[in-house]
Amino acid sequence: MGLGEFVRRAADAGELVVQPRMGFSSSTAMRAGLLAVKAAPATTVGTITLDSYTRLGDLGAAARAVSAGEDLNGYPIATHPVRTTRAVIDGVRDTAFPVQVRHGSADPRHIFAALVAAGLDATEGGPVSYCLPYGRVPLDESVRNWAHCSELFARLREYSPVEPNLETFGGCMLGQLCPPSQLVALSVLEALFFRRYGVRSIAVSYAQQTNPRQDQEAVRALRRLCAELLPDVTWHVVIYTYMGLFPATPHGARRILTHAVELARTTGAERLIVKTVAEAHRIPTIAENVEALTHAAATAHTVSTTAVPEHEGSDSQTYAEARALVEAVLDSGPDIGRSLLHSFKSGYLDIPYCLHPDNLGRTRSYVDTDGALRWADTGLLPIGHLVRASGRSRVTAAGLMEALSSVRRRYDTVREEVP
Repeated sequence: MGLGEFVRRAADAGELVVQPRMGFSSSTAMRAGLLAVKAAPATTVGTITLDSYTRLGDLGAAARAVSAGEDLNGYPIATHPVRTTRAVIDGVRDTAFPVQVRHGSADPRHIFAALVAAGLDATEGGPVSYCLPYGRVPLDESVRNWAHCSELFARLREYSPVEPNLETFGGCMLGQLCPPSQLVALSVLEALFFRRYGVRSIAVSYAQQTNPRQDQEAVRALRRLCAELLPDVTWHVVIYTYMGLFPATPHGARRILTHAVELARTTGAERLIVKTVAEAHRIPTIAENVEALTHAAATAHTVSTTAVPEHEGSDSQTYAEARALVEAVLDSGPDIGRSLLHSFKSGYLDIPYCLHPDNLGRTRSYVDTDGALRWADTGLLPIGHLVRASGRSRVTAAGLMEALSSVRRRYDTVREEVP
């Protein structure tokens, strides 16, 4: 059973699947972490998060670190022998416990080759979301790389009864301060890209942002767009606990995780990526990851699952903006990869505060007084007719810093419920 089918069955049983972002350089520690996650009192998916050297393709540096016994910030899957990775998952990964590889690479060809060789069939990323925020790899190169990898990954079904699952990272673009409509649009567009290259089991992502009500609207808009545009693939929604400047106090960290669980349950999302109380300070331990999984699962059992009609959210502001963005890209031509490139060059897609050379950089966003994330300047995005003028002529450096720290400050200093 692949990850997609596992999540579907869990959702049918009323369970929220919870998952850490855990990775260790030592194969022994990585196996111990997977075993601990599998044994947690929750419905879990295991994670092998890769190290930065592997993500950047600096395999020489990864090999030297492994040889010297140095700790890395993740598992160097392309450096460890295939037999080592197979030993890590042997007897751990099974039909009741899928394992997903997480990385962050605009050129993941070596990563896909290594995970496929090890027999793994679930991973994530995307041609836009793993390119623009993370470095200076040209977007056209990332699109070519991800097209190759998606095709390679889709062919796994020829050799295995398991349907390989690929998860978009587009709904987490930039971590924070990307308005929800663009997160929704990017997640859908990357899902369409994966489908174009043969992937039939897809997870679409959305990262918790600055206002719970706005997030609910966004996830429902995401579900509606997927129902409209991805009728011939199986898909589910994965929520990421807040990806920006994380609360530094234990009570703040647990509280924001609680709200992420509530977001997932009230919107019908099927899976949740958790964060720990150590997130603001250092790489979490195995025990801290298990504690976060346990807290999330226990919270999920106290929140009623909301069955979301597929039409719900279709007339919301977020849906209207996201639909306009997706349509503008799709109208650019029949090839989704070329359409993505054209859309960034023309400004139909433009990520606020992203300094990548292929991003036009004319859009700006801000956190409003109600905590909602709004457009300050839509640049050349095809949504100007949908967005009310903010009355802000510019976003200052001080205002940007205020917005970046607003969630941490709110959760660390205020103990009552956030609206």
